[in-house]
Amino acid sequence: MNIRSLTRGDGVVIGAAVLLLIASFLDIYSIDGAPDSADIPNAWGSGPVLLSVTLAGIIGAALIVVARGLPQAPKVAGLDLGPFGVAFTVFAAWSALGNIFDPAGGFDNNGGSDAIGSGTGLILSFIATLVLAGAAVATPLVPALKGALLPPPKPAAPQPYGGQPQGGYGYPGAQQPGPSFGGQPGQPQQGQPFGGQPQPQQPQQAHAPQAQQPAGDFAPFWFAVPVARPLFAEDGSPTPIAELAPGTWYLAVEQRGPSLVAQTQDGRRGVLQDTSGIQRG
Repeated sequence: MNIRSLTRGDGVVIGAAVLLLIASFLDIYSIDGAPDSADIPNAWGSGPVLLSVTLAGIIGAALIVVARGLPQAPKVAGLDLGPFGVAFTVFAAWSALGNIFDPAGGFDNNGGSDAIGSGTGLILSFIATLVLAGAAVATPLVPALKGALLPPPKPAAPQPYGGQPQGGYGYPGAQQPGPSFGGQPGQPQQGQPFGGQPQPQQPQQAHAPQAQQPAGDFAPFWFAVPVARPLFAEDGSPTPIAELAPGTWYLAVEQRGPSLVAQTQDGRRGVLQDTSGIQRG
Protein backbone atom coordinates (compact mmCIF):
# COMPACT_ATOMS: atom_id res chain seq x y z
CA MET A 1 0.00 0.00 0.00
CA ASN A 2 1.39 3.37 -1.02
CA ILE A 3 0.49 6.05 1.53
CA ARG A 4 1.87 8.75 -0.77
CA SER A 5 -1.07 8.21 -3.09
CA LEU A 6 -3.48 9.34 -0.35
CA THR A 7 -5.10 12.76 -0.73
CA ARG A 8 -5.90 15.48 1.78
CA GLY A 9 -9.49 14.31 1.72
CA ASP A 10 -8.31 10.86 2.73
CA GLY A 11 -6.47 12.47 5.64
CA VAL A 12 -9.72 14.07 6.79
CA VAL A 13 -11.44 10.69 6.49
CA ILE A 14 -8.75 9.04 8.64
CA GLY A 15 -8.94 11.79 11.27
CA ALA A 16 -12.75 11.57 11.45
CA ALA A 17 -12.54 7.77 11.84
CA VAL A 18 -10.12 8.18 14.77
CA LEU A 19 -12.50 10.69 16.41
CA LEU A 20 -15.38 8.24 15.88
CA LEU A 21 -13.41 5.48 17.59
CA ILE A 22 -12.65 7.73 20.57
CA ALA A 23 -16.31 8.77 20.83
CA SER A 24 -17.38 5.13 20.99
CA PHE A 25 -15.92 4.88 24.52
CA LEU A 26 -17.95 7.82 25.87
CA ASP A 27 -21.55 7.85 27.17
CA ILE A 28 -24.18 7.73 24.45
CA TYR A 29 -26.88 9.46 26.49
CA SER A 30 -27.29 11.42 29.71
CA ILE A 31 -30.02 11.51 32.33
CA ASP A 32 -30.76 14.76 34.15
CA GLY A 33 -30.39 14.30 37.89
CA ALA A 34 -28.65 10.93 37.59
CA PRO A 35 -25.73 10.45 40.00
CA ASP A 36 -22.20 10.35 38.66
CA SER A 37 -22.00 6.68 39.53
CA ALA A 38 -24.90 5.81 37.21
CA ASP A 39 -24.02 3.04 34.78
CA ILE A 40 -24.63 4.68 31.37
CA PRO A 41 -23.45 2.60 28.42
CA ASN A 42 -21.18 3.69 25.62
CA ALA A 43 -21.40 2.62 21.98
CA TRP A 44 -19.86 -0.76 22.76
CA GLY A 45 -22.78 -1.45 25.10
CA SER A 46 -25.43 -0.56 22.53
CA GLY A 47 -25.76 -2.84 19.52
CA PRO A 48 -27.64 -0.39 17.26
CA VAL A 49 -25.17 2.44 17.85
CA LEU A 50 -22.15 0.16 17.54
CA LEU A 51 -23.22 -1.47 14.28
CA SER A 52 -24.95 1.38 12.48
CA VAL A 53 -22.72 4.28 13.56
CA THR A 54 -19.32 3.28 14.92
CA LEU A 55 -18.46 0.19 12.88
CA ALA A 56 -20.21 1.42 9.73
CA GLY A 57 -18.19 4.64 9.80
CA ILE A 58 -14.86 2.94 10.54
CA ILE A 59 -15.42 0.27 7.87
CA GLY A 60 -16.34 2.96 5.35
CA ALA A 61 -13.17 4.92 6.11
CA ALA A 62 -11.05 1.78 5.80
CA LEU A 63 -12.55 0.92 2.40
CA ILE A 64 -11.91 4.44 1.10
CA VAL A 65 -8.27 4.47 2.25
CA VAL A 66 -7.57 0.97 0.93
CA ALA A 67 -9.13 1.77 -2.43
CA ARG A 68 -6.96 4.88 -2.71
CA GLY A 69 -3.71 3.36 -1.45
CA LEU A 70 -3.59 0.16 -3.51
CA PRO A 71 -2.32 0.36 -7.11
CA GLN A 72 -5.29 -1.76 -8.21
CA ALA A 73 -7.99 -2.12 -5.57
CA PRO A 74 -10.05 -5.33 -5.53
CA LYS A 75 -13.64 -5.10 -6.73
CA VAL A 76 -16.88 -6.31 -5.16
CA ALA A 77 -19.65 -7.27 -7.58
CA GLY A 78 -17.75 -5.44 -10.30
CA LEU A 79 -17.57 -2.18 -8.31
CA ASP A 80 -14.54 -0.55 -6.72
CA LEU A 81 -14.23 -0.46 -2.94
CA GLY A 82 -14.33 3.36 -2.92
CA PRO A 83 -18.08 3.72 -3.66
CA PHE A 84 -18.87 1.09 -1.01
CA GLY A 85 -16.84 3.07 1.51
CA VAL A 86 -18.65 6.31 0.67
CA ALA A 87 -22.01 4.55 1.06
CA PHE A 88 -20.98 3.23 4.50
CA THR A 89 -19.98 6.71 5.71
CA VAL A 90 -23.26 8.28 4.54
CA PHE A 91 -25.21 5.48 6.24
CA ALA A 92 -23.24 6.01 9.46
CA ALA A 93 -23.98 9.75 9.45
CA TRP A 94 -27.68 9.11 8.82
CA SER A 95 -27.82 6.56 11.67
CA ALA A 96 -26.01 8.94 14.02
CA LEU A 97 -28.60 11.62 13.26
CA GLY A 98 -31.39 9.21 14.16
CA ASN A 99 -29.73 8.34 17.44
CA ILE A 100 -29.37 12.04 18.29
CA PHE A 101 -33.17 12.32 18.21
CA ASP A 102 -33.63 9.12 20.23
CA PRO A 103 -30.41 8.55 22.21
CA ALA A 104 -31.86 5.92 24.55
CA GLY A 105 -33.54 3.88 21.83
CA GLY A 106 -37.05 4.17 23.28
CA PHE A 107 -35.93 3.76 26.88
CA ASP A 108 -38.47 5.59 29.13
CA ASN A 109 -36.46 5.53 32.37
CA ASN A 110 -39.14 3.31 33.94
CA GLY A 111 -41.67 6.10 33.92
CA GLY A 112 -39.37 8.52 35.69
CA SER A 113 -39.48 12.25 35.05
CA ASP A 114 -35.75 12.71 34.43
CA ALA A 115 -35.05 13.88 30.92
CA ILE A 116 -32.83 11.76 28.71
CA GLY A 117 -30.53 13.56 26.29
CA SER A 118 -27.68 12.78 23.95
CA GLY A 119 -24.43 12.01 25.67
CA THR A 120 -20.95 13.23 24.80
CA GLY A 121 -20.11 10.07 22.91
CA LEU A 122 -23.18 10.25 20.71
CA ILE A 123 -22.66 13.94 19.91
CA LEU A 124 -19.03 13.38 18.98
CA SER A 125 -20.01 10.34 16.92
CA PHE A 126 -22.50 12.44 14.97
CA ILE A 127 -19.88 15.14 14.32
CA ALA A 128 -17.29 12.54 13.28
CA THR A 129 -19.63 10.72 10.89
CA LEU A 130 -20.80 14.04 9.41
CA VAL A 131 -17.19 15.06 8.69
CA LEU A 132 -16.43 11.54 7.49
CA ALA A 133 -19.28 11.46 4.98
CA GLY A 134 -18.63 15.04 3.85
CA ALA A 135 -14.96 14.36 3.13
CA ALA A 136 -15.74 11.08 1.37
CA VAL A 137 -18.26 12.72 -0.94
CA ALA A 138 -16.38 15.98 -1.53
CA THR A 139 -12.84 14.64 -2.12
CA PRO A 140 -13.34 13.86 -5.86
CA LEU A 141 -15.06 17.24 -6.35
CA VAL A 142 -12.98 19.76 -4.38
CA PRO A 143 -9.48 20.49 -5.80
CA ALA A 144 -8.11 21.37 -2.36
CA LEU A 145 -9.01 17.90 -1.07
CA LYS A 146 -7.62 16.10 -4.13
CA GLY A 147 -4.08 17.28 -3.42
CA ALA A 148 -1.48 14.83 -2.13
CA LEU A 149 -1.58 14.24 1.64
CA LEU A 150 2.22 13.88 1.90
CA PRO A 151 4.52 16.08 -0.20
CA PRO A 152 6.80 14.10 -2.51
CA PRO A 153 10.31 13.85 -1.06
CA LYS A 154 13.13 15.45 -2.99
CA PRO A 155 15.21 12.60 -4.38
CA ALA A 156 18.95 12.80 -3.83
CA ALA A 157 20.12 13.29 -7.39
CA PRO A 158 23.66 14.60 -7.74
CA GLN A 159 24.88 11.23 -9.05
CA PRO A 160 24.46 10.19 -12.70
CA TYR A 161 20.89 9.11 -13.47
CA GLY A 162 19.84 10.01 -9.93
CA GLY A 163 22.04 7.51 -8.09
CA GLN A 164 19.56 4.66 -8.46
CA PRO A 165 20.62 1.82 -6.11
CA GLN A 166 19.04 -1.01 -8.16
CA GLY A 167 22.21 -2.84 -9.19
CA GLY A 168 21.75 -4.73 -12.43
CA TYR A 169 18.34 -3.18 -13.13
CA GLY A 170 19.93 0.17 -13.95
CA TYR A 171 20.14 0.47 -17.75
CA PRO A 172 21.72 2.82 -18.80
CA GLY A 173 23.41 3.00 -15.41
CA ALA A 174 24.86 -0.42 -16.20
CA GLN A 175 27.15 1.28 -18.71
CA GLN A 176 28.80 3.28 -15.95
CA PRO A 177 30.96 0.49 -14.47
CA GLY A 178 32.07 -0.59 -17.95
CA PRO A 179 35.33 1.41 -17.90
CA SER A 180 36.54 -0.65 -14.93
CA PHE A 181 37.49 -3.37 -17.41
CA GLY A 182 40.24 -1.18 -18.74
CA GLY A 183 41.21 0.60 -21.87
CA GLN A 184 38.38 3.18 -22.18
CA PRO A 185 39.75 6.38 -23.77
CA GLY A 186 39.62 9.58 -21.78
CA GLN A 187 40.13 7.61 -18.53
CA PRO A 188 43.81 6.65 -18.55
CA GLN A 189 43.69 5.34 -14.97
CA GLN A 190 41.57 2.39 -16.10
CA GLY A 191 44.57 0.82 -17.80
CA GLN A 192 46.36 0.36 -14.50
CA PRO A 193 44.52 -2.80 -13.26
CA PHE A 194 45.82 -4.62 -16.33
CA GLY A 195 49.21 -2.92 -16.23
CA GLY A 196 51.46 -3.19 -19.24
CA GLN A 197 48.75 -3.55 -21.92
CA PRO A 198 50.14 -2.92 -25.42
CA GLN A 199 49.68 0.66 -26.50
CA PRO A 200 48.50 -0.21 -30.03
CA GLN A 201 45.23 -1.52 -28.52
CA GLN A 202 44.11 1.96 -27.45
CA PRO A 203 43.32 3.31 -30.94
CA GLN A 204 41.14 0.21 -31.57
CA GLN A 205 39.15 0.86 -28.40
CA ALA A 206 38.63 4.49 -29.25
CA HIS A 207 35.55 3.51 -31.27
CA ALA A 208 33.90 1.58 -28.38
CA PRO A 209 32.14 4.57 -26.73
CA GLN A 210 30.52 5.61 -30.03
CA ALA A 211 29.16 2.07 -30.44
CA GLN A 212 27.49 2.24 -27.03
CA GLN A 213 25.65 5.51 -27.63
CA PRO A 214 21.99 5.30 -28.71
CA ALA A 215 21.52 5.77 -32.40
CA GLY A 216 18.38 7.90 -32.07
CA ASP A 217 17.74 11.22 -30.35
CA PHE A 218 16.31 9.57 -27.20
CA ALA A 219 18.66 8.53 -24.39
CA PRO A 220 17.34 6.57 -21.39
CA PHE A 221 17.16 8.58 -18.17
CA TRP A 222 15.96 8.29 -14.59
CA PHE A 223 12.92 10.27 -13.49
CA ALA A 224 10.55 10.71 -10.53
CA VAL A 225 6.87 11.66 -10.60
CA PRO A 226 5.45 14.52 -8.46
CA VAL A 227 2.29 12.54 -7.56
CA ALA A 228 1.19 8.94 -7.90
CA ARG A 229 0.46 8.10 -11.54
CA PRO A 230 -0.71 4.90 -13.26
CA LEU A 231 1.48 2.90 -15.61
CA PHE A 232 -0.45 1.30 -18.47
CA ALA A 233 0.40 -1.79 -20.51
CA GLU A 234 2.29 -1.30 -23.76
CA ASP A 235 -0.47 -2.99 -25.74
CA GLY A 236 -2.83 -0.08 -25.04
CA SER A 237 -4.94 -1.81 -22.38
CA PRO A 238 -6.85 0.75 -20.24
CA THR A 239 -6.16 -1.19 -17.03
CA PRO A 240 -3.04 0.02 -15.13
CA ILE A 241 -0.36 -2.59 -14.51
CA ALA A 242 1.39 -0.58 -11.78
CA GLU A 243 1.43 2.78 -10.05
CA LEU A 244 4.48 5.04 -10.00
CA ALA A 245 4.95 6.53 -6.54
CA PRO A 246 6.58 9.89 -5.69
CA GLY A 247 10.04 9.67 -4.18
CA THR A 248 11.09 6.66 -6.26
CA TRP A 249 13.28 6.72 -9.35
CA TYR A 250 12.11 4.98 -12.50
CA LEU A 251 13.89 4.42 -15.80
CA ALA A 252 12.51 5.88 -19.04
CA VAL A 253 13.61 3.55 -21.84
CA GLU A 254 11.62 4.87 -24.78
CA GLN A 255 9.52 7.85 -25.83
CA ARG A 256 6.25 7.47 -27.71
CA GLY A 257 4.94 10.87 -28.61
CA PRO A 258 4.16 12.72 -25.37
CA SER A 259 4.29 9.46 -23.37
CA LEU A 260 7.23 7.54 -21.93
CA VAL A 261 7.87 3.82 -21.71
CA ALA A 262 9.03 3.35 -18.12
CA GLN A 263 10.55 0.40 -16.30
CA THR A 264 9.84 -0.29 -12.63
CA GLN A 265 12.23 -1.73 -10.06
CA ASP A 266 10.83 -5.24 -10.53
CA GLY A 267 11.45 -5.11 -14.29
CA ARG A 268 7.90 -4.40 -15.48
CA ARG A 269 7.53 -2.05 -18.44
CA GLY A 270 4.59 0.16 -19.24
CA VAL A 271 3.48 3.47 -20.72
CA LEU A 272 3.37 6.60 -18.57
CA GLN A 273 0.80 8.77 -20.31
CA ASP A 274 0.99 11.80 -17.99
CA THR A 275 4.57 13.09 -18.01
CA SER A 276 3.83 16.61 -16.78
CA GLY A 277 6.04 17.82 -13.92
CA ILE A 278 8.34 14.80 -13.81
CA GLN A 279 11.82 15.32 -12.32
CA ARG A 280 14.69 14.03 -14.39
CA GLY A 281 17.67 12.50 -12.65
